[in-house]
Formats: sequence, structure tokens, C-alpha cells
Amino acid sequence: MARQVAYGEGLPMVDDPVILSPRAFTDELFLDRFPNEYLGDTNLRLSTDVSQGVGVRFGVTIKAYVKEYGSAQKLCAIPFGIAGWLRYMMGVDDWGKPYTLAPDPMNEEITAALSTVVFGDPDSLTDQLKPILSNENVFFTDLYAAGLGEKIEGYFREMIAGPGSARAAVEKYFGA
Repeated sequence: MARQVAYGEGLPMVDDPVILSPRAFTDELFLDRFPNEYLGDTNLRLSTDVSQGVGVRFGVTIKAYVKEYGSAQKLCAIPFGIAGWLRYMMGVDDWGKPYTLAPDPMNEEITAALSTVVFGDPDSLTDQLKPILSNENVFFTDLYAAGLGEKIEGYFREMIAGPGSARAAVEKYFGA
């Protein structure tokens, strides 16, 4: 999935800054940095303040797709990643066991919005994601206007279907 975000969806929209090659930088990440056991990271640290970075990481690319194609509907990995982040924000793992969220200034707001979504009951998702996905302060654009809101909702529904559903969704769309 990360390779699809980087190579398939992100790089085609990146302006070349000339001082470094975006392709060479991405190659270094996947070939050298990610596999380097001495540069280990934790999920908790990577999840800290995600709401502050999701727009920078994904919103700019989504806006570029809208500018180029009129919508971002052709994207798959980026909206899946956003759905995964929101699934994480429910505070329950893939087996329904609660965990503590990493620090984030929007934890209260997002968890409150998701409070009526029930793990194991995809029908409990109605319009709870709308205020989050349409928040231009988070994504730099309204994801419904960009053609992604419903797609993200669909991915999210799959990820909350029950035990093992998040992993099954990853495998369904991106392989094992």
C-alpha cells in the first residue's frame, strides 16, 4: 500500500524541485531507510499528531488530482490510508480490543465524532465521517467535493466489519 501511495499516486503529482530527485528520494526510503533495523520506529510515534500531517501527506496530492483530472476518484491507496487512520482513531484493534491513542490535538473531536460507530456493525456508520472528511483545515480540501468521501466511507465500513476485517481489507486491495 505504501508503495502504491508513493509511486503510483504521489510521485505522478510531485513537482520536481530540481535540487533532489523525488524518485531517488522515494527509492531511498523503500530500499535503504525502511529496511534499516537501526532506524526502527514505533507505531505510537508514527501515529502522534497525525491530524496535523495528513493534509501535508495526502491533501496536497488530492488537490493536485482534482486540479489535473477534475476529481481524485481514481485514487485508491491514499483514501484507503485515510480510512485506516480513521479506523485507528476508533481506539480498538482488529480484534475489538481497546488501546490508547497516540497524542493528537484532534483526538477528542474525532473520537467524539466516531463514538456512535460500533466495531462489528458497519451499518452503525451513517454520517459520522462527514464533518471530518469535509474539514479543509485537516485535508486542505473537502474530500467529498474531491470525489473521495464516499470511497473512504466504504473502506472504513469494510475495516469495522468485525474481527480481522482491517487486515482482510488490506489484503483485498493490496495483497498480503
